Amino acid sequence: MNYRELTPSVIGVLVRRGADFAAAEDAVQDALVEAVRTWPADPPRDPKGWLVTVAWRRFLDATRAEAARRRREEAAGDEPAPGPAAETDDTLRLYFLCAHPSLTPASAVALTLRAVGGLTTRQIADAYLVPEATMAQRISRAKRTVSGVRLDQPGDVATVLRVLYLVFNEGYSGDVDLAAEAIRLTRQLATVIDHPEVSGLLALMLLHHARRDARIAADGSLVPLAAQDRGRWDTVLIAEGVAVLQTALSRDRLGEFQAQAAIAALHADAQDAAETDWVQIVEWYDELVRLTGSPIVRLNRAVAVGEADGARAGLAEIATLDPSLPRYPAVAAYLHERDGDRETAARLYTEAAHAASNAAERDHLTRQAARLNAR
Repeated sequence: MNYRELTPSVIGVLVRRGADFAAAEDAVQDALVEAVRTWPADPPRDPKGWLVTVAWRRFLDATRAEAARRRREEAAGDEPAPGPAAETDDTLRLYFLCAHPSLTPASAVALTLRAVGGLTTRQIADAYLVPEATMAQRISRAKRTVSGVRLDQPGDVATVLRVLYLVFNEGYSGDVDLAAEAIRLTRQLATVIDHPEVSGLLALMLLHHARRDARIAADGSLVPLAAQDRGRWDTVLIAEGVAVLQTALSRDRLGEFQAQAAIAALHADAQDAAETDWVQIVEWYDELVRLTGSPIVRLNRAVAVGEADGARAGLAEIATLDPSLPRYPAVAAYLHERDGDRETAARLYTEAAHAASNAAERDHLTRQAARLNAR
């Protein structure tokens, strides 16, 4: 194989991802050297994809090395400023304390939102669509649980990551904006803990946050992913999220946040909905099922199967799942509409609207039902 035939297109990919031309050229040359060494014994199925991956890693390594060199040079010439040290941010420590091992993740999130996020009980209740009294009891139980335990035993990283992701989702989909704060804290966590799942969560947040402006129409209605104006996606956040994800995946310690981020990256990579690589998305969902065994993951996988192999295949997948799962009626409605059964789809959209977890989703599903009924 003439490796160098692929050089221009691989350099082009790196440049589009944010590398300058000279650095991209150097990285591709390093990747070609590695290809000459390894391909004769173990040729890749996708030569260009292999070169892009290896070259991008070389570029990131070189960029980090140069940044570290500059920091060392700057630090060598700096002296501490006179006066007291700057006040540190204890928010992350509070997250660890609120994610105490004695609490369930749901209780930990509610307590964190109240004690650290500063939300009122009514705001938290509205976010979860439960009565204020119910949420007050949940928070009170969480406080009682931790009141009798020592708080020098904070929650583990996995629990804190789960809480951060749930807080991010409340900010992403609710009325109270917590998403940026969750990203800030996850960035902070990534600087103090060397863990690929921390990077995986950061990448996932960045890739989701990049689409935020396109999710809501001017009238406040929810815009589904397939209908979003991709020109409104934040390409800087996407490039950062992809770079963080690739670094995490290169460590070969796959976790569920990395797998979710890989799915988000595939959506971000498509120029429009028709170009989405659904086959590869199904493969990543297979990894997620293996990692989590979650029925919710299986439900989301059914949507991807319906896109990759047709609506009938997706319907066959959800037929094996519990209809009481959250969002099951919405998924079933979408697949039935794709299969041409509009009457069933309209009924299921109405059912899904009644069970929706937030106002924007409820309004969107109601409009979907009304659209089909009008026909």
